[in-house]
Amino acid sequence: MSHALSLFVTGTDTEIGKTLVSAALLRGFVREGLRATAMKPIAAGATLVDGVLHNEDADQLDDAANVLLPPDIRTPFMLKEPAAPHIAAAHENVMLDMTRIVDAHMQALDMADVVVVEGVGGFRVPLTDAHDTADLAFALNLPVVLVVGMRLGCISHALLTAEAIVARGLRIAGWVANRVDPAMLFPDENIDTLRTWLDRQYDAPLLGVVPHLSPASPDVAATHLDTNRLLQTLRAAQR
Repeated sequence: MSHALSLFVTGTDTEIGKTLVSAALLRGFVREGLRATAMKPIAAGATLVDGVLHNEDADQLDDAANVLLPPDIRTPFMLKEPAAPHIAAAHENVMLDMTRIVDAHMQALDMADVVVVEGVGGFRVPLTDAHDTADLAFALNLPVVLVVGMRLGCISHALLTAEAIVARGLRIAGWVANRVDPAMLFPDENIDTLRTWLDRQYDAPLLGVVPHLSPASPDVAATHLDTNRLLQTLRAAQR
């Protein structure tokens, strides 16, 4: 049985920095001397490069990892259309089978010390007519890191997502504030509010505040994250 650590990264929405934070966590784990790898089980939006389908997010995760998985384990479902996964899958006559993802994750655990699994879109994005990303996180049974895109409206989005995570019986290992909107009014006050609510209601610590980075840099973002605290939480959850 593998003793590798693993976590599921979700977000308050799409385009709020899940990939940046996932890559930053990978860089942090590598700095800690761990063999770190990533899964992007479902990637929507892929292009052919030299006859091989590539997804920008999946490639960024590979760049940040120091253990590379075979493409069909890292991303069991690579969809061409940049659309909601169930729509892209239907368009390509693909059935998004969670069993295949769970099996791939089991294989990934045997290849590294820590596996970062990045979700697709927000936490409740449908994958089929009957299942969504929350069901995938539940099937994998992983602690969740919540990425909050700091912009107007983020407090409600963050608390709704946290409520949905806990309602599935999953643990929030921590959350990350990502400054996606550099012009946001009162960002520190918003972060303080979320810190109070998420810590009090869900025992979910703030793992760090990622400043607005242009261009985005996982190495720079990693310096703003408390990877060590997250590792302690993951190890405690495994006991």
